[in-house]
Order: sequence, then C-alpha cells, then structure tokens
Amino acid sequence: MNLVHETELSVFTEVPENKELNVLYSLNQQNTPEVGGLESINDLSKLIKMSAINFYVLIGNKIIGFVICFRENSEYKSPNYNYFKNKEDKFLYIDRVVIKESYRRRGAGSYLYDRLDELAKKEGIPLCCEVNIMPRNEISLSFHYKRGFKDDGECHFEHHSVRYLKK
Repeated sequence: MNLVHETELSVFTEVPENKELNVLYSLNQQNTPEVGGLESINDLSKLIKMSAINFYVLIGNKIIGFVICFRENSEYKSPNYNYFKNKEDKFLYIDRVVIKESYRRRGAGSYLYDRLDELAKKEGIPLCCEVNIMPRNEISLSFHYKRGFKDDGECHFEHHSVRYLKK
C-alpha cells in the first residue's frame, strides 16, 4: 500500500522535546548501519543543533521517520559532510534519512525526497549525500540513482566504505 496520501512532513530546526527526541534516537539506532549509529541521545541533540533543516515523516501524529540536513556553513565535523564542503560553494547535505522498517518502500521516502528536491531547486544548489557500499546498501543506491543522483566519489574507512552522490 502506497503511503503518499497519508504521509505528512513537519519541519523542525530546534531540538525537539524529550518524547520526540527519544523516538528519533530509537529510530536512528534501529537503522544502523544504514545510518551511522550514535553513542547517545545527546549526540543526536548536537547534530540537530548544527543542522539547517530537518523533517519528521508522519503518519497521523506518529513519527515514522526523519531526515537531518546541513548547509555548507555548518560546524559539522563528519568526513562525509566535509567531502562536499571542500568541493561545493553551496549545497544541501542529507546526513541521515530514516524510515521505520515497516513503512519502507511504500512512498514515504519518495515523498520526503520530493520536498528536499524542491528546496534544493529553489535555492539553486546541489543535493548531496553518501550511501554505504561496504556493507552495501543496494536499496538506497538504487533509490538514489532512480531519483537522478550521480556518483561523485568514494571513501574507504577502516570498517566501512561510502559512495558520494550528488544531484
């Protein structure tokens, strides 16, 4: 069943209340290694404080996912973010996007990316991200390629590797 007509997005730029923050942290940790694990809920708060724009993905009042995005002027120290910061004057970087497993491949992610595409086009900036290639996240790679993202490089870390993508 496609969820597009049931899915809503809610923007947040400040650290949410504890209840919502706990939901986001739990979703993040349930979705590793697709997204990077966080050592504590405080680490998630720090990411949100440095971010530019974020969305809850909602079905009714229930948070089923989220995205955290950064612009080029952030103090974020991620090597993946810095890859784009060193290459692009302006950009929107998707740091982590999470959709609860039981809601995946039902349109919620596409709905979210449609909004991110609109933001990037409005600002005239590229949309950037990375996807794991070790361990390989074939579903995410396929999703991004279908949405028009192109390869922009790779980085091999000690315990994983990523492919940088840009649209």
